[in-house]
Amino acid sequence: MSLFAIADTHLSFGTDKPMDFFEGWQNYTEKLKNNWNKIVCETDTVIIAGDISWAMDFEQLEADFRFINELNGQKIIIKGNHDYWWSTLKKMNSFVAEKGFETIKFLQNNSYLCGGVCVCGSRGWLFESEEEHDEKVLNRELIRLRMSLDSATGNEKIVFLHYPPLTTNAQCDEILSVLNEYSIKKCYYGHLHGEAAKFAVDGERNGVDFKLISCDRLNFTPYLILKY
Repeated sequence: MSLFAIADTHLSFGTDKPMDFFEGWQNYTEKLKNNWNKIVCETDTVIIAGDISWAMDFEQLEADFRFINELNGQKIIIKGNHDYWWSTLKKMNSFVAEKGFETIKFLQNNSYLCGGVCVCGSRGWLFESEEEHDEKVLNRELIRLRMSLDSATGNEKIVFLHYPPLTTNAQCDEILSVLNEYSIKKCYYGHLHGEAAKFAVDGERNGVDFKLISCDRLNFTPYLILKY
C-alpha cells in the first residue's frame, strides 16, 4: 500500500469552466486519469489538497466526484479556495453516501491513519494583508489545523494544506508556528500554478520539508509520499 498526494484538480464536468484554456492544461483530465491509474492501486490512498472542482453546489459537483470516485484507490480531500461547493462535514458525508462515492473522504477537523503516519491538515491561509476579514479566516484555519493535529495520536504527523504556508518572498508566521509546535517534518501544499510556481518552496526550511503538489507542477501525476 502507498500514500500519494496531488492538488488543484480543478474539475468541471458539471460546469462550463475547463482548464484546457491555460497553457499546459490541454486534455488534462484524460492525462490525470491515465497517469493516476498507472501508479495508484486500489489499496492505495491519495490526498487531494484543495481546488477539487469548479462546482458551486452538490448538483454541479456530482459528475466531478464520479470521476474521482472511479479513479483507483481511496481519496482524502481538503478544501481549496475555489471549492465553493464545500459544506458541513455532515452534509458532505451524506452526499457521498447517497451517491455511492465510497472512495471519497474529507479532511476537516480530523485526521486519518495511513500506514505509520497520520494525515492532518486544513485549507490554510497565506496572510497577505491586515484586513479584519483575513485575520478572522486565518484564526479559523489555525483552529482547524490544530483540531486535525490534536486528533492524531501516537504516529508521525504529515500536514497537507491548500495554501502555501510560505513562498520565496512571503510566509504565514502563524501557520509555520503551528508546524513547529507540533514538530511537523513534512508539509505538502498546492495553489500555485504556472508562473506563480516559481515562488514555491521545495525543500527543507527550519526543519520542515515542503513540497508543492499542484497538478500542473506534477505533470498531472500523483506524488508518492511513502509505501507501507
